[in-house]
Amino acid sequence: MNSLEKPTIKAVFLDIDGTLISFKTNKIPESTQKAITSLREKGIKVIVATGRSINSLDHIKHITFDGFITFNGSYCITTEGKVMYKTYINAADIKNLVSYAQNFPLSYSLMYEDKVEINDATPEVVGMYGHVNLPVPPIHDKENIDTDHVLQANIFMGPEDEKKFMQSIMPNSSASRWTPLFADVNHGGISKSTGIKQFCDYFGIDISQTMAFGDGGNDIEMLKFTRIGVAMGNANANVKEIADYITDDVDNHGIESALLHFGVL
Repeated sequence: MNSLEKPTIKAVFLDIDGTLISFKTNKIPESTQKAITSLREKGIKVIVATGRSINSLDHIKHITFDGFITFNGSYCITTEGKVMYKTYINAADIKNLVSYAQNFPLSYSLMYEDKVEINDATPEVVGMYGHVNLPVPPIHDKENIDTDHVLQANIFMGPEDEKKFMQSIMPNSSASRWTPLFADVNHGGISKSTGIKQFCDYFGIDISQTMAFGDGGNDIEMLKFTRIGVAMGNANANVKEIADYITDDVDNHGIESALLHFGVL
């Protein structure tokens, strides 16, 4: 990437958990809310980029954004509700996942446009949803699973088992993770950068005029893709390694600090 001095930024992309929302308070810091308002008043687009479902954004609905990249780039929608992009996981991969879990102990969730379902509610699964302040989804009917319209899956396994599993069970899909507990799985090649491309085209913004904030493994492609990729102070080590700048953590005005540092605010 070229020099980061005095960038002209026209779009800022923000992860939710650990970036917008604190894991400690489950709230968006006041400094971040004010920063978002200031950005939009300056005509800078502010777009959410999350691994969450489009239906799991209640925690941020009190703030006005310019668009939403959800399911790690698999489903992009404007503030007005226009679906800009949507892509499903290969149905054969989902069938393989379901079949595998019927024979081996594996927890998973299947995320659709209008619902999320899980195959069991282990303490790990319940704890994960509690960690991000979301209700535990219902358990699906194993005899009536829609394998054609899954936008994202979560597989509850450690990183040491992920590569072999993906190669043998879900070879047409890509995995990313922000926690050792589980991986997000999307259609092969999809990442948050997919959504960034969609919104840059939609708003007529060049990628050299973009900035992104994140803290987890599913943010890496996004931070590498934008002009300035900012890792939160609470980010995972592998995220900090690829970031252009490391700011303070979410609870210590990290977003505002980085925006001020680069003269965007």
